[in-house]
Amino acid sequence: MMREDKINTASQRMATRSAFFIAGFAMGVWAPLVPYARQRLELDEKSLGSLLLCLGLGSLLTMLFSGKLVGRFGCRSIITLGALCIASVLPLLATVHSLPLMIVSLFIFGAGVGMTDVTVNVQGTMVEKAANQPLMSGFHGLFSIGGIVGAAVGSIALSAGLSPLMMALCASLLIVVILSFSFTGLLPVGQYGEESHPQRFKADRPLIIMALMCLVCFLAEGSMLDWSGIWLTSNQGLDLAYAGWGYAAFGTTMAIMRLLGDKIVLVTGRKVLLLISGSFTLIGFILVVLFPSWQVSLCAFALIGLGAANVVPIVTTLAGNHNAMPSNLSVAYVSTVGYLGILLGPAIIGFIAHAASLSSAFLCIAVVLLVIIYGALSLSTTSV
Repeated sequence: MMREDKINTASQRMATRSAFFIAGFAMGVWAPLVPYARQRLELDEKSLGSLLLCLGLGSLLTMLFSGKLVGRFGCRSIITLGALCIASVLPLLATVHSLPLMIVSLFIFGAGVGMTDVTVNVQGTMVEKAANQPLMSGFHGLFSIGGIVGAAVGSIALSAGLSPLMMALCASLLIVVILSFSFTGLLPVGQYGEESHPQRFKADRPLIIMALMCLVCFLAEGSMLDWSGIWLTSNQGLDLAYAGWGYAAFGTTMAIMRLLGDKIVLVTGRKVLLLISGSFTLIGFILVVLFPSWQVSLCAFALIGLGAANVVPIVTTLAGNHNAMPSNLSVAYVSTVGYLGILLGPAIIGFIAHAASLSSAFLCIAVVLLVIIYGALSLSTTSV
């Protein structure tokens, strides 16, 4: 078992931040490659949606097993494996013309992302616990920054005339370089007290509530990624060129709030911040529906970003500190259930929007966001 005083070092904090950055950067780089993949493979919207589902399925599959893998092989091994899967397959995502090969490549890419995502959260909870101070929001802030950098730099490189292959190769090289510099700071273990805590899965009521809180928050995040642009263009009349403004407003405030989150937790405590976060997110969706103008919508999307920013980092910390089962299993459980919100949420929103309206779908999200407020009130004050 690794001693806590050996975990609490500057190199291990930096390595954790680097690993979170890699996970976000990978997803950001993929975003500008999607239109190129669609053009190469000559896919319509339905076929593209089915193809993109392979990424989610790959992520979900590895998330189901990552907790046990981390407990057995340690964070360093699994983060390295996940990052190398991502780096090796990115050039294929930028070049392949065969649909079957693209399906396999995207599945491997999703598997690498899912594996890395779960494991960096396990490492983050261990480093935070050893430091005895809030760190998780800042770690997740690096994920958000990684996503912004990946999408922005990738888009700029492609706009400047760099080929998709060269852009992907540069991104892969950067991932390998960051991984090599942070390798020694990644933890060779996957949990505390491996001798005293058997690897037994036992999700009790508090852990189920935490998982549902993550799911609901990821549902809100997914709705911003997939539906904010449609809301602005179809419901508010903005030109297609400005469709990205909604997610930009959301993503910017989320990244800023995550970087400030650890300091805010020290002042307010986790329970109060969860209550504020859930309330801001809920109010944001209500404002979108009640005041149908693009200006108010942009402000509301920014408010949703402020609210959603720290829910998952806080809940991940609580799951890692929960005593029902080892931290590698509890964090993996919460992350996997939460990921279902991103994987299934946009499709559910689309179904509601088709059956009723997008306004109705946003109101449904506002209602289920009450789970976050309920969870903050019901979880033990000693754990929050």
